[in-house]
Parts: sequence; C-alpha cells; structure tokens
Amino acid sequence: MTVLALGPEGTFSHELAFRLFGEDVELVPTIHRIFVQVEKGGFQGLIPLENSEAGGVGPTLDGLLRYRVFIRGEVYMPVHHYLVSQDPIEEAERLFVHPQTHEQCSELVDSLEIPVIHTSSNAESARDLMKCPGSAAIVSLLTTRIHSLPVIKELVENNPSNVTRFVLISSTPGPENGARKCSIIVDPKKDRAGLLYDLLGIFARRGINLTRIESRPSKRGMGSYVFFLDLLRTGDCRDALAELTGMTSVKYLGCYSQMEVPEWR
Repeated sequence: MTVLALGPEGTFSHELAFRLFGEDVELVPTIHRIFVQVEKGGFQGLIPLENSEAGGVGPTLDGLLRYRVFIRGEVYMPVHHYLVSQDPIEEAERLFVHPQTHEQCSELVDSLEIPVIHTSSNAESARDLMKCPGSAAIVSLLTTRIHSLPVIKELVENNPSNVTRFVLISSTPGPENGARKCSIIVDPKKDRAGLLYDLLGIFARRGINLTRIESRPSKRGMGSYVFFLDLLRTGDCRDALAELTGMTSVKYLGCYSQMEVPEWR
C-alpha cells in the first residue's frame, strides 16, 4: 500500500518515509491532505506528531481529532540539522529557515546575527538559498544531498538528542497483538471542578502509565479543550477505557507498536 508523507522532497518526513518504505511513497503538500486521502482508504500516512524540542504538531493533532483514522505504528526519528551556504558564512546577509527548524536551532541562529527569513519547508529553504547569492540556510541531510549543497556546519540543533515522533495512520485499526501503547482523545464536553483529577484517577487506580497528556482547543470556544492521552497497554486497559467512556466522550485512536528506523545508506 502506498504511504503518503509530507513533501516536498528533502523534508524529514520524506527522508523517514523513504528509509521505511523505499519507493512506495507519495509526497503530499500538507498534513491536512494526508488525512483526507487516508480517511478515504487505499493509503497509509506517515505524519509527525511531536518533537522533543518544539512539542506537539498542531495540524496532526487537529487531524486526529477531526478524521476517522487510526494509529498503526509509531517511530522515533533523530532529527539533525545542517547549516549550508554557497558562500563563506561571514558573507551571508540572510538565513532561510523553517520556523520549527529555527526553534530547534535557535542558539546557532542567534549567534549568526543575520536577518532570518522563514520558509514553508527545508526544501524551500534550499531553493531560496540557491536563488539568492549571499545567503545561508538550515536544512536536513537529505536536502543537502538532493541539491548538492556545501555544508558549513553539521548537527547545529540545540539538543543533540533532538527527536521527532512520527505515527503511521490508516483508515482501519491495526492488530492489537503485541501492541505496547494505546492512544485516545478525551473530550469532557462540559467543564467542572475535579474533572481532570477524576479522569486521571481511572488510570492511576489500575497502575496504567500515561506516557503523554496534551491539551488542545476543542474549537467550540475559548476555555474548551480536549485531551490527547498515550498509555502503556496493560490487561486492565479495556476496563479503564470503558469506565472513562461512561464519564465523558472518548475517541479511540488504536493500539500499536514502535517501528524501527533502518540505517541511512
């Protein structure tokens, strides 16, 4: 089955999808469009969910809430950035960088002390660099290879342990045998004192480890939120979800295992 990933060429999504699925990958311009195509069936989608530096990816969280899709696997990709330029870096008059890349490489960006121009992707950063003499950019390793860009400095991210978590989504849930983690969305609908305490207590009483909880606007107005929860799967997991459903609205996103990233060649 063809896997959809966020394009254009040279994004971290493209690199990871290629390493996992080879040539059976189709690049799509937006995360929203990936969700639309996956919900229709016939495709799977590989999308970034969260970064260890920048946090949750808004369009992915919104898509998981809006579309009828399921998570079939997760994969953790080490994210490394490269400073490139076709001229000596001392002559650079501008720096092209994607906003999330900027955030993850803010220490280097600040030290360069040159105007920053935000782009829509690492690939666009590379294209703008090639069109504008006297420029620099921060891009992925794949982008440097695609465009044969001179690398001024390697591994310029703030944190050498920088990682992005991706998930593989489908219109149908995957097999639960051997799955280590489950994901759900909890929508309280109405706010009340002690609500979150009661919800989390359901898992605490059963000794179920919540590995992530993140709030996101419900789109119903200011102060109304939904909660994204990841939990390690145990024998009492279904009982916990049943009790939770009795208290509030729950969207089940699936149980799944971690996928391994093949070595870069």
